[in-house]
Amino acid sequence: MRKKILNVLKFLIFLSIGLTLLYIAFKGINLNDLWTDLKHAQYKWVFLALVFSIFSHISRAMRWNILIEPLGYKPTTLNSFYAVMIGYFANLAAPRLGEITRCVVLNKSDKIPFDSLVGTVIVERIIDLITLVILIIIIFFSKINFFGLFLIKNVFNPLSAKLSNFFPSAGWAWLLFLIGLGILTIFWLFRKKLSRITLFHKLKNIIKGVIQGLKSVYTMRNFWAFLGHSLFIWTMYFLMTWVLVFSLPETSGLKPIDGLFLLVIGSLGMAAPVQGGIGAYHWIVSLGLTIYGIPKEKGLAFATISHESQILLLIIIGAISMFLFIIKTKKTYISENIN
Repeated sequence: MRKKILNVLKFLIFLSIGLTLLYIAFKGINLNDLWTDLKHAQYKWVFLALVFSIFSHISRAMRWNILIEPLGYKPTTLNSFYAVMIGYFANLAAPRLGEITRCVVLNKSDKIPFDSLVGTVIVERIIDLITLVILIIIIFFSKINFFGLFLIKNVFNPLSAKLSNFFPSAGWAWLLFLIGLGILTIFWLFRKKLSRITLFHKLKNIIKGVIQGLKSVYTMRNFWAFLGHSLFIWTMYFLMTWVLVFSLPETSGLKPIDGLFLLVIGSLGMAAPVQGGIGAYHWIVSLGLTIYGIPKEKGLAFATISHESQILLLIIIGAISMFLFIIKTKKTYISENIN
């Protein structure tokens, strides 16, 4: 009961943050004009963007399988795709819940150790983070007086301010380091006694599984296929962002480098600790489009089309994947018990 209450509280906190950002983004906007822009948008480009999005999800499932193979398991692409889409669906309930959910799904369908799967997902997130950082650097230096100033003002400065608040001085950083070192020392000295405690034993198994999953990146056989899928995924992300600029007259004149800029800031918005990037994505993308002289109302129309079309896709495919996964799991359970 207590756990359920905490989960509800987490959901409400994250949702309230997202709705607050959404309110800030839409504050002062004429909703009738926004609705008119949405009605007259060219939705053939939205459809094409969704096709690119689906390709990226399929490729992500295939890339995940490459990481899982060194663990001694070979899940089908379909099972991994179900897990990925159900994970995205779960992210709409709480940020980062999807990473855990997709590991649970594949654990149930293919009996792969959950702890090891978590390690592979961590590897995936590290690769995606490195890719995003590379794109940020490219954008920053491609037009430093244009994109660079925007990123400094709206991303780097707020982020550095938050970090300085979290670590107000070097003394605090050293204190946290010493506390962490002390905890690790205590665990090491009393590890035999602690190993008898069930919770510690489970934690130890989780850490071992995560390490095993992380090692898969060094033992993978198809490194070039993994790299190819990584490039393909982010190419699809770029294309699904780029083609959307043609859906509105005000954004249709943007160039490919501008599409890359929108991908970068949109990814930062989606990474915000709110369900599905709601509010954060709308705010930063509409703000980013103002540097081109595009009115905030038109920028919000673009952000709304981009965000809501993707969210709708995740809801539909995620719900279908969950339904098919449940049916498949029941059939497997019945078959195993009959035999």
